[in-house]
Order: sequence, then structure tokens, then C-alpha cells
Amino acid sequence: MFRRIGNMVVRHPVWTIVAWLFAAVAIVATAPSLPSNSDESSFLPKSYESIKAADLQERAFPSAFTPSAIALYQRSDGGTLTAADRKDVDRITSELGEQHIDQVQKVVPGSPSKDGKYTMTLVQMDSKKAGQPEQSAAAKKLREKVRQLTRGTHLEAKLGGSAAQALDQEDSSKRGQALIGIGTFAIILVTLLIIFRAPILAVLPLVLIGLVSAIANGLIAYATKLFGLQANSSISSILIVVLFGVGTDYFLFLMFRYRERLRAGDEPKQAMINAVDRVGEAIASAAGAVIIAFLALVLSTLGFLKQMGPALAIAVAVTLVAGLTLIPAVVSLIGPKVFWPSKSWQREPDNARFAALGRGVRRRPALTAAVSGLVLVALSLGALGFKATFDLASGSMPKTKESMVVQDELQKAYSAGAAAPTDVYLSSTRGEPLDKAAFGAYAKKLGAVDGVAEARLNQVSKDGTTADFTVTLKYEASTEQAIDAVGEVRDVAHADAPDGTEALVGGMSSIFKDINTAVNHDYRTVFPVAAVLIMIILGLLLRSLVAPWYLMASVGLGFGATLGATVWIFQGGQGHPGLMFMLPVIMYLFVVAIGTDYNILMIARLREEAREGRDPREAAGMALRYAGPTVAAAGFILAATFATMMLAGNSLLTEMGFAVSFGIVIAAFVMAMFFTPSLTALIGHAAWWPGHGDRAVAPAGASPLPGPHAAGTGGGGTGSGPGHEPDRAAEDSQGRRG
Repeated sequence: MFRRIGNMVVRHPVWTIVAWLFAAVAIVATAPSLPSNSDESSFLPKSYESIKAADLQERAFPSAFTPSAIALYQRSDGGTLTAADRKDVDRITSELGEQHIDQVQKVVPGSPSKDGKYTMTLVQMDSKKAGQPEQSAAAKKLREKVRQLTRGTHLEAKLGGSAAQALDQEDSSKRGQALIGIGTFAIILVTLLIIFRAPILAVLPLVLIGLVSAIANGLIAYATKLFGLQANSSISSILIVVLFGVGTDYFLFLMFRYRERLRAGDEPKQAMINAVDRVGEAIASAAGAVIIAFLALVLSTLGFLKQMGPALAIAVAVTLVAGLTLIPAVVSLIGPKVFWPSKSWQREPDNARFAALGRGVRRRPALTAAVSGLVLVALSLGALGFKATFDLASGSMPKTKESMVVQDELQKAYSAGAAAPTDVYLSSTRGEPLDKAAFGAYAKKLGAVDGVAEARLNQVSKDGTTADFTVTLKYEASTEQAIDAVGEVRDVAHADAPDGTEALVGGMSSIFKDINTAVNHDYRTVFPVAAVLIMIILGLLLRSLVAPWYLMASVGLGFGATLGATVWIFQGGQGHPGLMFMLPVIMYLFVVAIGTDYNILMIARLREEAREGRDPREAAGMALRYAGPTVAAAGFILAATFATMMLAGNSLLTEMGFAVSFGIVIAAFVMAMFFTPSLTALIGHAAWWPGHGDRAVAPAGASPLPGPHAAGTGGGGTGSGPGHEPDRAAEDSQGRRG
């Protein structure tokens, strides 16, 4: 199949390129916009209690005031607010209400802080538009108006709340994307220049993947709208890295094999056809593992991950198609001039370092497997200390953003839980008015819960069938203590609800509690499903029932090592209270998928060497020698591109960038180069049971049959092929090149 694809695109390169350009123009011109949503509650399905509570609030208290924006005032000298200052705040609040800003429904004064240094203006917006661009625009206008109205006074005002957070998150995301994009471009450009010493080859993947990126983003926008998925601005930053990182990997695999075929004496166009033929199966299998892993996120209960899964799967699928069609078409048009001005492509390098590593694996596979395995196990111990944090807004932007400053100052000036109180809604199950005589005792029981600062009756619905009790926690809403406390509030609220009533607990801490439950569900569902599907792909590629088990076990160790190192760096070293709650899911999918990529490339090359008639240990050593440079180059570029996410300046992308890049380093430089080949060498022929995929296709030392490496991996700029393989086999047998 891959030879047919190669023939088609190489024989008709112009039409292939025109088809891609036409698709890009059509998709980009017609794709819908992709709005961002930072409302945590929108990521949960309606079956969770916090969402049921929010729905009940809308029905029972349609005019209930829930601020979307908070203007926080203090004196510029930091002193206590004077009577004149309070009059200025009243005037500003009144004038803000008279502005009739789009989305703003009500503007009311807030309560002063206990120390008298702060006071607030509360702004209610249309709850149905929460997290949408309209409210970000409204927050921007409010921020400008508040600053205008405080001029000439002794007051300083800052705008916070969910609408302001969405605005700041959007601005932060744009800055982060720009830094990530520049960093990714620079890393790919410099690394490819070092590898190939050819400016055309360094620039070409950036141009081609840029085209692929435009198409992928358009298709993602279509899918988001078609299936009603949630969007989040952080996904755009991840997409940049995935598209350029994975795309460059596939470009490297193809170009290394193309260069190899030219060295073997193939005519340029035939060299590209052979390259697509020999590397196609490994690239397709590797991409298939990544796509399957990402699509497993559809099983998640969180809207953020449901959106991320299909988006990343679409991006990788488009990149795969480009790797098998667009890149071969463009390179076949340019021909060997793509390597200009370097002439190193014409001669085979010694690969001395990788040859030495290969000899080490061949001679001492047990020691290699033990040492690399112990490194992974030792790092994995850190995962036992993992703690989750759930504040997605503050995790998605720097603490210096205005809305984050407001959030911190609110927590210091008011009760930590006052900025986001918990609400207990007690409603009649019989449709009759509630017995008000029971309210006092019920509020007292809620207030007695450990971690609750205050519990009081807030309001009763007009028909008397629903009562709203406001419960103020002692802790900030997203902290572990608040989430534990709201769990106890739920237990008491449910158990002590009077006869004929039921209780629902809402508010931000309740939402975070449900997100925690949803994430734990995803751990039990997404992880095993992704692992099983990837094992099926490995089994089909390798025609083995044994190899997929230890390959996935090694990748599992890689995941544990990555999570452990991340916990030690951020929780231990930098003092973070926890890691972002979705990080293990994302890390698992990236490390498992990408780690499987490199394992596929190495194990397929090992099989190729075994089919030349080499014994398992010798095949492992040769695979490391000839595929090692490819895995090293690809792993370095992909790890470095993910590391650019740390430039975004927020904890979510910093943690994600470190974790994924470290995981890729582990996958490429520990698992694929040492752990996997040494285990395969130790297991021997049994690793390929029952398919005997390592069975020799020609006697050792004999001239191989044409095209024996249909499952090749694009190994290391050298490798097998007519023209030099007999010499390699002969020299290996004499012990001069192992």
C-alpha cells in the first residue's frame, strides 16, 4: 500500500501539491471561529450534583445575583477607606450601571472588608454567555470605565471575577502562543541545520507543517462546532507544539530513509518511492498509536479533555497524511538539491557513539535492562506524592494578571471562601412549601461541619418550595481543604435534610469536587482503553502477542517516571501545593503515545536486522547503531518543542511543558535506546511469538532480496539497502563492525 502511495505522489508531485493548497484555501476560508471557554462548570456533564444545583438555582431563583465581575477598590496609599472614598465608590457603582454595557445586567455595591481597607462593586452578566467572547469584551470595557471613573480620586481599582479572568486568560494565551511558536520555530530550524547542514531542509518542514497547521485548525473548528465540543484557549498552544513537533519527527524519519536510499544508489525519484514504502508502515503505526491514545479522551467526562482528544487526533492524522504525500511530493520535485550545500549525504557516517552503545546492549543486555529499569522505577516513586489542584483559571495565566491579583487580594481581605461561597439548596419533593421552622436547625448543622466558617439562610423561592443556604468555607474554593470540606457539607446536607426534602450542594468548591470525581473516573476508563488499543496496534504491526506486553510495560514505567519527576520538581522543589488536575491524563496520553512511537521505530528496525539473519542480541545492537541517531534527533526536537510551552508564563503550560518534554526524553533516550532493545535481546525469538516476525528472509552474509525492509524505520541516516548491506553482514560476521 505504501509503495503505491509513494508511486502516486512522486509521479504526480505537482498535482499533489495543488490538491493540498486547494484544500488549505477552502478549509481556512470556510472554517468557523473557535471560541474559548474558561468556565470550569461547562466541562462537567449535567449528571453531577454541582451542575444539578446550578440548574435548580436558575429555576428557583431566576433573579439571584451571581457576580461575573468584581471591581475591588482600595486607597492608593494603602490606608483605611474614608467616608469620601466610600462616596466615590457609590458614585462609580452608580455610573457603571448607567453605562448600559453589553452583557451587563445589574451593578450593585459590595460589602467592605473587615479591616475597612477594601470594598467592591459587583457586576452581574448573562450567565448563558459565561466564558464567551462577548463577556470578555464586556470585561475589557468595564475595566476601562472603572479606571476612568477613579481618576481624580484617592482610589485604586482592579477588575476581577470570572469574566475578567476569561479576558486575561485570552490575552495570556495569545502571548504564550507567540512565545511557543517562536521557540518551536527556532528549535526546529537550528536543530535541522545542525543535523543536515542544509538550509532548504531546515526551512522546508516549517513551511509545509505551517500549511498542515492551517488545515488542521480549520478541521478542528468544524469538528468542535459539529459535535458541540467545548473549546479552551490552552488547546491552541498545545496544538502548535503537537503539529510542529510530531510533524518534524515524521519529516526526519522520511528524510533519513530517503538519504539512505540515495546512498544505496537509487535514482532520486525511486529513492523517495522506496523511502515511503519502507518507512510508511512504521510512521502509520506510530501515528495510529498517537491518534488512538488521543481519541480515548472522548471517553472522558470532562469537556476540556473531550475537546482536546479529537482536536489532537485530527492534527496528528493530517500530519500523517502530509508525511506520506505532501512531503514526498515536494522533496521529489527538489531532488538531492534539498541537501545543498552539504555533501555529507553522499557518504555513510560511522555513527561511532551509537555503535559503542549498540555493542554495550549486545554484550550486556541484562545489565542494560536492569540499570535503565531501576532508573525508571526510582523516578516513579515520586508519583506517590502527587496532589491535584483544580483552579483552572489561575493555572492558565500568570499570577501577575489583574484578575489573579484581585483573586489573591479578595482571599486576604475577606474570608478565604467568601469570594466563592458554597450554596446548599433544600427543595421539597412533594411540591409543598417547606417548613420554615426547620431552617434554623438545618443551618446550625451545616455550620457545625469542620472547615465551615458560617452557614445561614440566604433566601427562599417565591413558591416556598426551595431554600438557599449560603455556606462560607474557611478555605479558598480550589484548595484541597475546601474540596474535602464541601464533601462533608454534602454528607450532612443529604443526611440531615428534613423529611420530604432533598438537598443539592453547588458552588465552585462543589464543582471542583465533581471535577475530581470525573478525573478519577477518567483514570479508570481512559488509561486502560488507550493501553489496550495501542497494544492491538503493536500486535498487528509486530505480528506478536508477547512484544506488546513488555513494550507497554516499559511505557507505563516511563509514565510513572515522568509523573514522579514532575512531582519532585514542582511540588517538592518549587513548593506548588499540587499539579494541575488534568496533567496525569494528558501526560499519560502524550508519554504513552509518543513513547510507543519511538519503541515502534526501534523495535521495527530491530526486526529488520533480525530478518537479515542476525541473532537477537546482535540485532538489538545493530538496531541501536542505525536507528539510534534518528530516535535521538527526533526525541530531542520533540522534547525541545514541548519545552517551549514553559515560556507561556502560566503554571498549567509550564507543568505540562516540563512533564511532556521530560517524558519524551525518557521515552527516546532510556526506553527506546536501552530498555526496549535490551529486553528484546534477552527474550530472544520468543518476543515475536506466534508470528516469528524476526525470521530471516535470507541466509546470513548472503545478498539480501530486493526491498527486505518493508517495515523499516528510517534509521539514523544509514541503514540497510542494496549496495552496502552484503559488506555490513560480512564485516559483522568478522566482528569488526558490531
